[in-house]
Amino acid sequence: MSLIRVKAPATSANMGPGYDCLGLALDVWNSLEVETLSSGESVVEISGQGEGELGTGRDNLVYRSMEFLFNEADEELPVVRIRCQNDIPLARGMGSSAAAIAGGLVAANAICSHDFTPNDLLEMAATIEGHPDNVAAAIMGGMQLVILDSAAAGHSLYTVPINVPPELHAVVFVPDVRIATEDARAVLPEKVPVADAVHNMGRVGLLVAAMATNHPEYLTIATQDRLHQPYRQPLFPAMKVIFKAALDAGALGVFLSGSGSTVLALTQGREMTVAYEMAEAARQASVEGNVSVTQPTVRGAHIVVEEQA
Repeated sequence: MSLIRVKAPATSANMGPGYDCLGLALDVWNSLEVETLSSGESVVEISGQGEGELGTGRDNLVYRSMEFLFNEADEELPVVRIRCQNDIPLARGMGSSAAAIAGGLVAANAICSHDFTPNDLLEMAATIEGHPDNVAAAIMGGMQLVILDSAAAGHSLYTVPINVPPELHAVVFVPDVRIATEDARAVLPEKVPVADAVHNMGRVGLLVAAMATNHPEYLTIATQDRLHQPYRQPLFPAMKVIFKAALDAGALGVFLSGSGSTVLALTQGREMTVAYEMAEAARQASVEGNVSVTQPTVRGAHIVVEEQA
């Protein structure tokens, strides 16, 4: 028997204008313990977020991700006991599914006889998730620019890490209301005005440059978006007032985290003030939720402990 412990980070995709191509790993973690057993049936135990809600059998996303890797290696997944301690909220745009996939793949890679590279894991994760932005940050850590070349053989992914300015923090308001990714994608139009596309292209470039060259003063403009947030506003009407409260309180930039409902503000100082004002704006809009302060992390999903029994 062997015991593997893995941690996988929360992630914030899009970062405003970078729809489906930018992701940021956050210092909020799901922990995963995988024990290989000599006999019996595989079992999944869940505590924390999703307890009593997420599947505990072969339908569990961690288990399915582990099984996916073993299938890629043309091996059979052994009997396992999986214990999940989840701190990442579900259906809030903080990458809970990406963390489950990344954690499962990293754990499976540790016990599989075939050693897959991080790029291999990313390709698998994007296939399972269906889009690459969250899983790129969950696997690689930090801020990632990821491009899917669907015309290439095997749907190649191109991933580039982006340096994040030091002392950058994230103030995160997590509403009690959930928004399913499928619902958030369903409201997006198939076509957008050229002016809106140009608006976003410029801001993605500015956002990457501002991060990479340590010019956080550009983030207010660089995190603006016209491609997805305006269309998602009806799903979360309080979004605009929380945005305004964050910026008025001194946030450098603010955006819907992933498809929502979480709102994330980037800061370098005044974190408590920004947190208070975001929570107060939400309260006045009759939106219940929790606010916290975290920061980006350069670590992606990784093994914490590996033991042989």
